[in-house]
Amino acid sequence: MPKPQVPSPSPDMPDLLDFEEPIAILLKESEALSTLAVSDDRDREIARLEKRVDAIRGELYRNLTPWQRVQVARHPGRPTTLDYVERLFTDFVELHGDRRFADDRAIVTGTAFYKGAPVLVVGHQKGSDTKQKIYRNFGYARPDGYRKALRTMELAQKFGRPIICFVDTPAAYPGIESEERGVAEAIAMNLREMSMLEVPVIAIVHGEGGSGGALGIAVGDRILMHEFAIYSVIPPEGCAAILWRDSAKKVEAAEALKITAPDLLQLEIIDEIVLEPVGGAHTNHSQATALLDIALQRSLAEISALGVQERLDQRYAKFRKMGSVGIIEA
Repeated sequence: MPKPQVPSPSPDMPDLLDFEEPIAILLKESEALSTLAVSDDRDREIARLEKRVDAIRGELYRNLTPWQRVQVARHPGRPTTLDYVERLFTDFVELHGDRRFADDRAIVTGTAFYKGAPVLVVGHQKGSDTKQKIYRNFGYARPDGYRKALRTMELAQKFGRPIICFVDTPAAYPGIESEERGVAEAIAMNLREMSMLEVPVIAIVHGEGGSGGALGIAVGDRILMHEFAIYSVIPPEGCAAILWRDSAKKVEAAEALKITAPDLLQLEIIDEIVLEPVGGAHTNHSQATALLDIALQRSLAEISALGVQERLDQRYAKFRKMGSVGIIEA
């Protein structure tokens, strides 16, 4: 399998978001200085600007609004599933096809080794450039993708391999072919079967966790979520269009939906927030991977130490209590 191309992190990272305008001005100054003849004064000034960029970026990212977190979660430079596979795992062998209709390229699955132990990796794949995004259908999985995921999970169950799922999709593909081939049934089947898998299952929401498309591979013993990822039943634009008949109300919708990692940790939908590099995972893929590695290794060790029945009981209780509300006494 060819190795995915990873953008090199640098202080003049492209695709700055609109709220990062103060950084853009400083980066332009730094770029202009870099064209001058090499000198100690020039190098000191560039270093000063870079330090200033880091300070401003850190301040901006400590105070992001929910809508700004949506923008970061959707950043085209964020690491993809295959980016993490390249850095976290060894001997990855991709498995293809659902043995019913097709091989959905929006979901990748494969066997690999993590810290020397065999695992199964399942994840959405959006792609990193225009050609790849089209090839991967922008991460919108069809029923064939969810059936492929379940087929390989059952294979992992047979051979006792823990399962690690990477979630990053706007939603399941809403086209007519998805309805014709039973996307609702495919996702529902995954929810049921994943809840009963006897092997450890870790789900990582590392980008955009959208609707049932995300949940279709996110029933796990531990749900980890990146600091600037989002996880929601509907995108803010769709929520705004339904509630206010105006998609421009997406900022208000993002606030109301409680889709950020801190909100979801408080609601006990997720179990742990995985920290990201200053400025988001897209600014430094290697550091983002190292931070994820720490949380993943710890969570996998904790879940693997449990007996099968205890693991199943905890998983059932975890999802059973989601959405429950206390009874208010008169």
